[in-house]
Amino acid sequence: MERSKYIITIVLSFFIFQSMLANYKSDIYSAYINGNMNAWKNIIDQMKLQPYKTNEFMLELTNYQYGYIGWSIGNNKNTEADKYLYLAEENIKILEKAMYKTSIVNSYKSAFYGFRISLNKLKAPFIGPKSLECAKLAMKQDDKNPFGFIQYGNCQLYMPIVFGGSKSEALENFKKAEQLMENNGLQLAEDWNYLSLLTLIGQSYLKLKNYRLAKVYYDKALKVEPRFLWVKNELYPELLRKSSR
Repeated sequence: MERSKYIITIVLSFFIFQSMLANYKSDIYSAYINGNMNAWKNIIDQMKLQPYKTNEFMLELTNYQYGYIGWSIGNNKNTEADKYLYLAEENIKILEKAMYKTSIVNSYKSAFYGFRISLNKLKAPFIGPKSLECAKLAMKQDDKNPFGFIQYGNCQLYMPIVFGGSKSEALENFKKAEQLMENNGLQLAEDWNYLSLLTLIGQSYLKLKNYRLAKVYYDKALKVEPRFLWVKNELYPELLRKSSR
């Protein structure tokens, strides 16, 4: 009898935990498409306070911290970015020690090295190669992990040409990531990462002055999510201005 109660408790705890993660994912998605980064910050702060964190939970939290850090850097909130980058790096240390989903962990390590460079350009010669190597390792460990290709693409996108950077190669890797994500179509529902990737591809085409394909990807993002304010109100008008010159 006691054993049956224990099993029931474990099963119920699992379903409650999965429901909690689903709610966080939905709330983050809503914050992303509406550009509500205060809500995003509140969610990751709430998750940080959870007393018991499984590896899965911690990896999900790291993903949301990753998005918030990127937004903070893009909006010149470097103090905020540094604070949350430290927290995310601590999560990665724990997950790395546990040997949990090593390919994804190395993807985030690559991204976080990149963020460190964004916060202090003088670090580029020292940790730029580490970012690149972590991305390569992530792809080698799991060639079905889209985040490895995204981070390798980011390395290529932001690396100076004299050091081997290539916007064209960046695009190839972003599109490989797109294909891998779309192969797991059921997981794309309310996934901010997928929308972010589509906009990243669109922005990369814009950098190459390929306005036609930039429009294709902005249209694709809006087809997936017509309420996506960043594309509707900022990226699309920017494209129209540049393409009309």
